[in-house]
Amino acid sequence: MEKIDSLDRKILKIITQNARIPFKDVADKCGVSRAAVHQRVQRMYDIGVITGSGYNVNAKMLGYQLCVYVGITLEKGSMYNAVIAELEKIPEIVESQFTLGNYSMLIKLYAKDDAHLMYLLNSCIQEIPGVAKTETLTSLEQRIRRSLPIEIIESEEE
Repeated sequence: MEKIDSLDRKILKIITQNARIPFKDVADKCGVSRAAVHQRVQRMYDIGVITGSGYNVNAKMLGYQLCVYVGITLEKGSMYNAVIAELEKIPEIVESQFTLGNYSMLIKLYAKDDAHLMYLLNSCIQEIPGVAKTETLTSLEQRIRRSLPIEIIESEEE
């Protein structure tokens, strides 16, 4: 894994706080050229430090009233790849984690209402070969949503 330096961390701290900030403004805050910021950001994409970008959409404004986490227990852990391939076909699923503990997997999905949730659970997820059981947890409210804090190391050895 390639190392990132204090300038990379400073750039990350700025752009994770405001993804829409122009590179010119980032460059001014960092005391470097806009081209340097662009090259650094592109390098961080290339080496996997930055894994995506985009806008956060309010699901409720699109008619999705329920945010749900579903714990999935697989018949066998070796069925993970086949199950995940089927889960990827369900557009309402926005996140998945292969886990240790009570569940083999934990997924996050959005549903328009109770009937839609029942359809997703009974007709989509529980019908996937390898899914032994599910447990549903409904989110009432999300209060914290943020990126990891970026620590800037001032005196760093290269």
